Amino acid sequence: MRKGFLFSMLAIAIVLQARPQSPLYDLSSVREVKLRFAQQDWRAQMEALYLAGNDERLTGDLEIDGTLLQGVGVRFKGYSSYSPGRVKNPFNIDLNHTVQGQDYQGFKKIKLSNVFQDPSFLREALSYAIAREYMPASRTGYANVWVNDTLLGLYVSTEDVGADFLEEHFGENDGAFFKGNPPTVDLSGENCSLSDSPGPDSAAYYNIYDMQSDGGWGRLLDLIDALNQHPERIDSVLNVDRALWMHALNYALINFDSYVGYAQNYYLYRDRDGIWNTVPWDMNMSFGAFRLTDASTYWNGFSVTQAMSIDPMSHYNGVSVFPRPLIRSLLQDPMRRRMYIAHIRAILEDQVASGDVGQLAQQIRAAIDPHVQADPNKFYSYQGFLDNLSDQVSFTIAYPGLAQLMNGRIAYMQTYPGFTGQPVIGAVQCAPVDISVGQAITISCAITGADTVFIAYRFADRGLFTRVAMLDDGQHGDGAAGDGIFGTSFIAEANLIDYYLYAENGTAGEFSPRGAAYRTHRIFTRLAPGALVINELMADNRTQADVSGATGDWIELFNASGATITTAGLHLSDDPSDPEKWVMPAFTLAPGEYIILWADERVGIDDYHTNFKLDAQGETLLLAYDADDVMDQVSFGAQYPIYSWARSPNATGDFTRMAPTFKGYNRPAAGSDPAAAVQLWPNPATTEVFAFADIDEEIEAEVFRSDGRRVEGPMKLAARQLIELDTYAYGPGQYTLRLHAKGSVTTKPFIVLP
Repeated sequence: MRKGFLFSMLAIAIVLQARPQSPLYDLSSVREVKLRFAQQDWRAQMEALYLAGNDERLTGDLEIDGTLLQGVGVRFKGYSSYSPGRVKNPFNIDLNHTVQGQDYQGFKKIKLSNVFQDPSFLREALSYAIAREYMPASRTGYANVWVNDTLLGLYVSTEDVGADFLEEHFGENDGAFFKGNPPTVDLSGENCSLSDSPGPDSAAYYNIYDMQSDGGWGRLLDLIDALNQHPERIDSVLNVDRALWMHALNYALINFDSYVGYAQNYYLYRDRDGIWNTVPWDMNMSFGAFRLTDASTYWNGFSVTQAMSIDPMSHYNGVSVFPRPLIRSLLQDPMRRRMYIAHIRAILEDQVASGDVGQLAQQIRAAIDPHVQADPNKFYSYQGFLDNLSDQVSFTIAYPGLAQLMNGRIAYMQTYPGFTGQPVIGAVQCAPVDISVGQAITISCAITGADTVFIAYRFADRGLFTRVAMLDDGQHGDGAAGDGIFGTSFIAEANLIDYYLYAENGTAGEFSPRGAAYRTHRIFTRLAPGALVINELMADNRTQADVSGATGDWIELFNASGATITTAGLHLSDDPSDPEKWVMPAFTLAPGEYIILWADERVGIDDYHTNFKLDAQGETLLLAYDADDVMDQVSFGAQYPIYSWARSPNATGDFTRMAPTFKGYNRPAAGSDPAAAVQLWPNPATTEVFAFADIDEEIEAEVFRSDGRRVEGPMKLAARQLIELDTYAYGPGQYTLRLHAKGSVTTKPFIVLP
């Protein structure tokens, strides 16, 4: 809803506050982050809060590149990276501490790590950059951190794994959610291993795992039971592929301050399909900086030389000093073992051996170099920073050079069983090229050196895959039998198909694309006009709230087709000259399903908020792929909170005024006349009623109780002026709104509920 009043004041405020903002997580530049506390002994107070261990925060102000955020909550974070009396400790900053809804570029928490145990200043940023190619993982950036105008030094800023992160990667955030970090790491214990050693009572796990959702202990114990007692159930409760990717990342990069070390630094999220997903966390000591233990062969620690040749299947080929069911149970299956090694191959060959990570490291190092030099509290020398990308640097311990370690790791893995000898997967062919929903589609591919091939597909960009064997028998769209072309067919149930291929022999496996299942091949066909329609909108909404309690403009879309569809490739816009104004996320809608989008310019809240508002004075709304392919559009005049602008009949009719039917079938209320001159809504009401008279002259309004007593008015109103009645003061009962115009009287009864 765009309004004209106070525009000049708002414009002045915007001019005073606005300034160009670089992305918070931009590895090519460094942010300036300034904390200010009223307390001069802020450090002592925060150390006391950290020692208390109840996550309480000190209130202060935060400035990021000149943008001021007031009333934030700050506490120290970390385990080994925190130390009392240390000048440069890591921070956890909550922007919603005293100001609800406050954010910076859509982020509500800022996590700042102090680059402890990393002379290169690169380990955390590079590890997350690699992880994001294969699984949901945090973004990172760099920041100079000041407190009360004193520079503490250069920090790494890491995206919080919280509700917004879950919404972005899973399309939801209300599932069971746990952090695998014990309050105190037991150097001779199981920690967050997902072992069932504590027993069947969930209370025994309360002080081990950090539950970050409203509930879920029973769900967590179900996962633990499957991992430890019922391995045949694992696929039904765990995203096995994602867990294998996390282990592959840890073993490829020797990131042992993780599940494979002390069984910590990971998250678990249970999605709407009932599947648990792993998310890595805290990779600041990757690339061999942490070598105390791997809870397996080198249970008492390992050297830099040993780090290069650690067996990635130590927990299968060797022992587990402490239980590690999340890896040991998964590797019992031969196909999973081959998949796991294929993931390690993808990381080392596509990211490291390709030179991509080295190039990124050089770019980051050039950007942060002057800030590392200026860091007054760095834990290592500037020369150590310069050397550690390539060579080993020794301070209290030896930190392997990143290139040194990875070169040794690749050389070792090239001799490892299953790392070579994988099938070769050629270009994938599909017919027909354009999907017709309900029609059979055939996928085929030339593959050499494979005994087993399958395709995994789904009709959305999230959710479960269906696996189907691909055969070279001449009967599955694969050409002649035995010609090395594998194929299969299935029915296209939507206009989008995400899929990947997996092939293996007795030695090794291979995926196409290599980043599967996080990365997929995609077949996509644009929808026909009428399949997805703009069904209803409200440009002056004051009653219907989103999940945050805000009442912005809203737009209702409806799947009017008989098939599941996706919004991939579509745009919404309120500007016909710019039909691609807002890129729609790839929502999936079942036949007859509605979706509400909030036109409120609150991008970054979640996927459902657009980058524009609707004009309550009237404009045109478009749903389009591009300027040449407009799916639907509607023009509307002045709007009021009394009604929505909706199709009647639902999905197919012309637009008309109607009492809002938010995310529901557009059905005019019994006895209502959308074209009537006087509209009143809601009815019954609780706290307020809106009325609108489409009369081109001044009117006089009064409100009467059922006993004839006047409770409001007379009120003189201009033509087409919105009438707002505060019914909270009336009390429950039956009332009548009476409108007087020249030579006519109109009445509208309504009810006020308790």
